[in-house]
Amino acid sequence: MSETIRVLIVDDHEMVREGLANMLKIAPDLELVGQASDGEHALMFCMETCPDVILMDLVMPRVDGITATKRIKEVCPQTQIIALTSFSEDNRIQEALKVGIIGYLLKNIPSNQLAEAVRNAHAGKSTLAPEAAQALIHASIQPQQPGFDLTERELEVLSILVDGMTNAQIAQKLEISLSTAKFHVSTILSKLNASSRTEAVSLALKLEIVVQK
Repeated sequence: MSETIRVLIVDDHEMVREGLANMLKIAPDLELVGQASDGEHALMFCMETCPDVILMDLVMPRVDGITATKRIKEVCPQTQIIALTSFSEDNRIQEALKVGIIGYLLKNIPSNQLAEAVRNAHAGKSTLAPEAAQALIHASIQPQQPGFDLTERELEVLSILVDGMTNAQIAQKLEISLSTAKFHVSTILSKLNASSRTEAVSLALKLEIVVQK
């Protein structure tokens, strides 16, 4: 009998989660062990029980898929994570793979291909949608500028930084924890190679990463 692969689904849309759950039920060797509505809930689940594979949406409120992946990899390094999203933007694909996501698939994937991607991930093999592979080829021949790899959430935080808000104000505005706000700010500074919030804001405006209102 083949090994059962334990899968966690993370998506902020209940209908998407249920659809993915039904797709997984078709495969006898895949077991759905949980569902989470955002990255924060996913991290809490993983701190109690590390699943074998996670199907991770990237664009979610509070804690997005990229940030969640970084944290989950710290507590469950053996867990393999597949990005399952509706988007195929170049920078999002690059960022996803950079943080350790092993596969990048679009949500319109057929159930048999999804099951096979889960099996591949569990075996340590990568599966990329054709759109993701093409984006990586495109990125390899394009010059990269500071800030190109900021996630949608990080761009949102950066625009708030431009407005001069503190970490506490960022947390309150975005309805996230203070520690999450600090994490986002730290990541932004790192990606922009900035030594301070002031320098990050200056670079963001100079490079037109965000526009001051």
